[in-house]
Amino acid sequence: MDRPWARVPGWVGAAVRPELSGAVDEIITAVRAEVPDYARPLTGRFGMRITEGVSVALGQFVDLLGSDGELTDTRVYRALGQLEHREGRTLAALQSAYQVGSRTLWRRLGGSPTARQLPPEVIFSLAEALFTYIEQLSAASVAGWAAEESSRAGSLQTRRHALVELLARRPPASAAEVERAAAAASWNPPARLAALAVDNAVDVAARIPSAIGADLDPVGLALVPALDRTGWLERVRVGLGTRRAVLGPVVGTAEAHRSVARAQTAWSLHAAGRLGTDDTLARADEHLLTLLLAAAPDVADDLRRRTLAPVDDLPAGAAARAVETLQAWLDAHGDVTATAERLHVHPQTVRYRLAGLRDTLGPVLDDPTARLELALALRLPPPP
Repeated sequence: MDRPWARVPGWVGAAVRPELSGAVDEIITAVRAEVPDYARPLTGRFGMRITEGVSVALGQFVDLLGSDGELTDTRVYRALGQLEHREGRTLAALQSAYQVGSRTLWRRLGGSPTARQLPPEVIFSLAEALFTYIEQLSAASVAGWAAEESSRAGSLQTRRHALVELLARRPPASAAEVERAAAAASWNPPARLAALAVDNAVDVAARIPSAIGADLDPVGLALVPALDRTGWLERVRVGLGTRRAVLGPVVGTAEAHRSVARAQTAWSLHAAGRLGTDDTLARADEHLLTLLLAAAPDVADDLRRRTLAPVDDLPAGAAARAVETLQAWLDAHGDVTATAERLHVHPQTVRYRLAGLRDTLGPVLDDPTARLELALALRLPPPP
């Protein structure tokens, strides 16, 4: 790091020190006059920190002149940056204060009798040293403000993570418990919301107005306000970008656990490609039948094995052709012509295949309940 004060002769510090008498009050007066945010009484932590900051800055600067050492103790200026953040201000006012302070100090030094007797090259070195020194103090304040921002953000996210977990809990938490957790997380629970299952949920939630998220295992959750008819859904899509996600049903905040459970269940199916959609955003309520079957996997497996066992026993090519024909025929509600169009074959070919299926399956195709079971079985993946 550059240390321009090392290029200032050591005797200059002793020479200019008397010129700094009263400089603290002069700098503070100038700052309060030129920086609107600081035009207030110097009371409390604010007054103490500003007065301390100016006093320590002047003493350290003079001590550094002629030294080859680095500026190592910047705690006061880091604390100033933290104080600005805690009091809800940006760094703009503090940066302006540094600029006003350095100009005021240089006017005082440059116009002093001592400075007028210094060689030009020493004056130039002194000015460079002063402004570099102030830049380093300012950088310490920026670091302090940023550290406070990071700490606050991390703490707030921790509370929001806890709130998402609380709202996802079964049995649901009490209204009083949710209210306390929401207040701690600085989140105003909406009247209606939907759970969004997505990886990197915290990042996604940050892109959706008024949403909160938690990166849970095996998939993150974001809680998204659904306060208008369609606009909220578009905001979700914008926030997602190209990420794959599943949206649970819209519910009241007290029933958030229902939306969470639905989204989490559908997430594993969507990730496995079992929801039959190419859209990156799947809405769980549009796939209730698939979710219903997935809710009882043992029963679903038994249903598939019992219903399609005769087809599974056919040679591989014949079995695939039978499944394709059955699916098309059921989707066409038994219309042979429509089935033929779906399969791109002649209607007579469909009739021939159906005759073979009747021989294989027996009276199943003529029984309403058996046809329903067959339609469900065809939606299930074959056993591993």
